[in-house]
Amino acid sequence: MFGLVATSALTAVMTSAQLAGLTRLDLPLVLGTLVTQDPDRARFAGFLIHLVVGQAFALGYAAVFALLHQATWWLGGLLGLLHVTVALTVLLPLLPGVHPRMASHRAGPESTAVLEPPGVLALNYGIQTPAVAIAAHLVYGIVLGLLLEAR
Repeated sequence: MFGLVATSALTAVMTSAQLAGLTRLDLPLVLGTLVTQDPDRARFAGFLIHLVVGQAFALGYAAVFALLHQATWWLGGLLGLLHVTVALTVLLPLLPGVHPRMASHRAGPESTAVLEPPGVLALNYGIQTPAVAIAAHLVYGIVLGLLLEAR
């Protein structure tokens, strides 16, 4: 349950930043186009996928808190920084290799991909994208730390 709250907070930060023009990264669209090419259906499917993945990550955070015998907002924030570092430097750069509708840097002119690759630190989605991702994952970790600390 806590993972759903934290993921919703992360999604709210990312969506608000996108609507404010700070980033073009649309996580629900990117995730949803893994399963469908229709953008509207993709956003809905992607939101559900993001909630499930967020819940799985929350279990990982909870395991770390349990191993350390403490859950605090600042420890959650540190885990959020680790999480976003892995997301920006490993997960997103690997995405074009497995995403059926995302171009890669090696895609030629015949490519029918509809999504551009994220690039290094997801900078292809805007210069402020890494800062937005960091802020969103800090919120995610801090929310989890606060909720699990209160238990």
